[in-house]
Amino acid sequence: MEMDWANLGFQFRPTKSNIRFHYADGKWSEGKLYNTYDITISVAANVLHYGQAAFEGLKAFRCKDGKVRIFRPEENAKRLNSSARHLIMPEFPVERFVEAVKTVVRDNIEYVPPYGSGGSLYLRPVLFGTTPQIGVSPSREYELVIMTVPVGAYYKNGIKPVESMIARDFDRAAPHGTGHIKAAGNYAASLISSKKAKEQGCPVALFLDPASHTYIDEFGTSNFLAITKDGRYVTSQSDSILPSITNKSLMEIASDFGIPVERRKVRVEELADFAEVAACGTAVVITPVSKIYDGDKVYSYNAETVGPVMKKLYDRMTGIQYGDCEDIHGWMVEA
Repeated sequence: MEMDWANLGFQFRPTKSNIRFHYADGKWSEGKLYNTYDITISVAANVLHYGQAAFEGLKAFRCKDGKVRIFRPEENAKRLNSSARHLIMPEFPVERFVEAVKTVVRDNIEYVPPYGSGGSLYLRPVLFGTTPQIGVSPSREYELVIMTVPVGAYYKNGIKPVESMIARDFDRAAPHGTGHIKAAGNYAASLISSKKAKEQGCPVALFLDPASHTYIDEFGTSNFLAITKDGRYVTSQSDSILPSITNKSLMEIASDFGIPVERRKVRVEELADFAEVAACGTAVVITPVSKIYDGDKVYSYNAETVGPVMKKLYDRMTGIQYGDCEDIHGWMVEA
């Protein structure tokens, strides 16, 4: 196997294996490693017609000491189960999920990028209904597949801020809907706003709360966070956003540094009062935002580089993930 570790992007590529579990008659099967990335389902499968599907994203890292460790897999297991409960799908035991992740990482160990490359092994668990059916009802059978993909560093030449645009014409999720879980349909709903934002030169769209459109919810694929001019960490509190594991971790790191953390409703007008703004998520950790467009109004932040507080948080998070900083919270799980 030959890999150009220095030029990995963030796109699908087959690896050695993925691990799969089947649910039927009220129980999950034993996991099995597959060397194919194809899967056969009925044209009437529940997931194709009624969208019973949820997924997760997490990473494994080759650390400074040479060992491979996974970042907080139990948190992804808990969040997957939260999605499953809301979508009337069977939960998967947390302990079995963590062990399954370890198993598939070990089987694909040669695809974990080397320490120093900035890359990682991305894991994508996806849970979906497979029962052939025409009537609207929960599936009776399900598949849980955990696949692996080697990915490179987003910032090969240093972190570069991006521009964003507030999505005023569309909502990502409905009030009391599925915004708080990682349902596949949430991302389909965000595509049109993302397309419109990109057409305006903005890589990411920023969504407002679907009930009143007066508060900030989150970016299309990531949570919203900001640093106030007096140094406080502020992030959105809403029933229609995903509880980001990255954001949760960054809040703990901020507290470690003595930075006050506020998780609350954030009014759109407050964008004018922030010193730094960013999107945060598994794929990138922190994406600094240089400008946010809201019609004719423009909110401007650091245009050339990441702000000092965001940089400090980013360095500590990635330092823990790669073993350069002490893992005082016990987040890294050895494969």
